[in-house]
Amino acid sequence: MKKEKNILCIGAGYVGGPTMAVIASKCPEYKVTVADIDEKKIKAWNSDRLPIYEPGLSDLVKGVRGKNLFFTTDIAKGIRESGIIFVSVNTPTKTFGEGAGKAADLQYWEKTARAIIEYAEDSKIVVEKSTLPLRAAEAMHRILHSNTKGLHFEVISNPEFMAEGSAIEDMQEPDRVLVGGMRTANGKKAMDRIVSIYSHWVPKERIITTNVWSSELSKLVANAMLAQRISSINSISALCEKTDANVGEVAKAVGMDSRIGPKFLRASVGFGGSCFKKDILNLVYLCEYYNLPEVAAYWEGVVKINDFQEKRFVKNIVRNMFDSVAGKKIAVFGFAFKADTGDTRESPAIYVSKMLLEEKAELSIYDPEALDNAEKDLAGAKGRFELVRDPYKCAKDAHAVLILTEWNEFKKLDFRKIYESMEKPAFIFDGRNILDHKGLYKIGFNVFPIGSSKMSHFK
Repeated sequence: MKKEKNILCIGAGYVGGPTMAVIASKCPEYKVTVADIDEKKIKAWNSDRLPIYEPGLSDLVKGVRGKNLFFTTDIAKGIRESGIIFVSVNTPTKTFGEGAGKAADLQYWEKTARAIIEYAEDSKIVVEKSTLPLRAAEAMHRILHSNTKGLHFEVISNPEFMAEGSAIEDMQEPDRVLVGGMRTANGKKAMDRIVSIYSHWVPKERIITTNVWSSELSKLVANAMLAQRISSINSISALCEKTDANVGEVAKAVGMDSRIGPKFLRASVGFGGSCFKKDILNLVYLCEYYNLPEVAAYWEGVVKINDFQEKRFVKNIVRNMFDSVAGKKIAVFGFAFKADTGDTRESPAIYVSKMLLEEKAELSIYDPEALDNAEKDLAGAKGRFELVRDPYKCAKDAHAVLILTEWNEFKKLDFRKIYESMEKPAFIFDGRNILDHKGLYKIGFNVFPIGSSKMSHFK
């Protein structure tokens, strides 16, 4: 098999693994290898229990693994044998130095570029799959061409637009695929090579080619605008609670306007995930860097509203539970940042849990997929908490139940049974507005939704 039909992806996380599984399944003539330095993660990819949960992923991987999809820790070999290298390493927000708290930390990305220089024996196409700041491809291009081997590299920006929980579907039937490259003859050839991969299953009218900088910026802006919609409706949820309006009814009325649409207008405890906050803060940093303080402040407001919503949710719990949760057991239903994933990165549940622990509450936490990550997220947190694998055990003897993830499973629970096992008065704070609030009130719960009037048995 020629090297141009060998694809390597460096990074076996939530983007690299699913993306390469779909490419391998749709492009059987390509050999696709996913490489990562994390031996435990690679071992899991080669097992029956994958390191991440995503609907449809397990069956997809099992169908192509060992045929034209392979997982390895041998990054050097992968670089030598590939013609196309996707870079899907972590690019977290910096916690130190210039740009701390806003700019992307590119140390892993740069180490990957230098590894490509070290092990490459011929020219390659290098594809940015990680979410990177504007003009990162230019920096990657300069690093790669500092090699002393006389090798040529073309750098392509190909951002992912998958949503966790529907990543396989999003990859198999994307709204669009974005491929950005340098406006040179070699850059156009490289873009055509990447376009030809996606053309196996994506209609050509959905494959957009741009210059590399437009591609990089489009990813940041897409996430920022989606998060903006969530923060917008969450800000209105606070007003609804003060005025006895219902945020669900407001969102429906607003969303029926064809100019606005209904998506991402569900009020909740807040948004999470690896991208929204990180990408907005990266956008803020870029605006500040280019001396656009008004634009930076505008986008930073989206994050501030999200923080406000999480804090407001906790204040609402404490205030309505007689101004104290100290020593009270509180059942947390859901720790993943959204349903159908085990990912907890930037999950509102992390911040809500830590704030409640600071209030001396005793937490019992249940999630069908995210408990292992929850344990890591709360490591070192002061206070008493337990992770349980049964929702009824989680709620037993609790003073309140919090809904922090919109798992369908929670809608089907026997809440009469849960109510009977709880301390009285029993509270439910529905941070996702997914439950039958009137039905819960009839059972005996004091119900506190997001963005609408509470249903309390207290006079």
